[in-house]
Amino acid sequence: MTLKALIVDDEVHARSELRYLLGEAGGVEVVGEASDAVEALQLIKAIPYDVVFLDVDMPGLSGVQLAEVLATLDRQPAIVFVTAYGEHAVKAFEVAAADYLVKPVEVPRLQQAIERLTPAEPGGQARVDRIPVEKAGRKLLLDVGDILYIMAKDDYSYLHTASERYLSTLSLAQLEGRLERRGFYRVHRRFLVNLSEVKEVVPMYGGTLLLTLKDPSATQVPVSRRRVPSLKKALGL
Repeated sequence: MTLKALIVDDEVHARSELRYLLGEAGGVEVVGEASDAVEALQLIKAIPYDVVFLDVDMPGLSGVQLAEVLATLDRQPAIVFVTAYGEHAVKAFEVAAADYLVKPVEVPRLQQAIERLTPAEPGGQARVDRIPVEKAGRKLLLDVGDILYIMAKDDYSYLHTASERYLSTLSLAQLEGRLERRGFYRVHRRFLVNLSEVKEVVPMYGGTLLLTLKDPSATQVPVSRRRVPSLKKALGL
């Protein structure tokens, strides 16, 4: 599948160079260019791009600010930041960037980024592979596959792996939107579960369920009564 791409950079030579590199990398058809965020937003609303290759530092709205606007659209292209500055990487992943490339970009690294852009459906959002989290004052990027379940805590969320717990400033609803295509399921108003990590489904009194997970502690997560029918359908029960 060839991805339809938009290049957004305020420097003409940078757009030209990236267009050339994408041609060398393959798998992408550049069907548009924009020199600022306002022009880019107009194009994105008009054309169903699969991916936007986006500079961070631009006059007016920055690349990160544009990505925040794009996150509110019904049809969202994948975002790959291409910048000379590495210090914005964590912020980029906080706005659900699919990848972050530091200039000068080499063709093999660009090919790797393109391979990761696997839409769940035509024109769909790229697969999310990592989630920004915090632990002991450090900002980290947690692999989605390591997450067992996520628990809501006020406006924040706790992401649990087999051995650790991490804080995310994203709400459970935001995480649900990002991860539902990765096999995560909202089983309760406070819990989002990685269904691939479910080992056992335990019926409970009153028509509810408990999910036993595969971790060494055999963690159990409750399923609310109203979500039982849809969960059984998702699990093929």
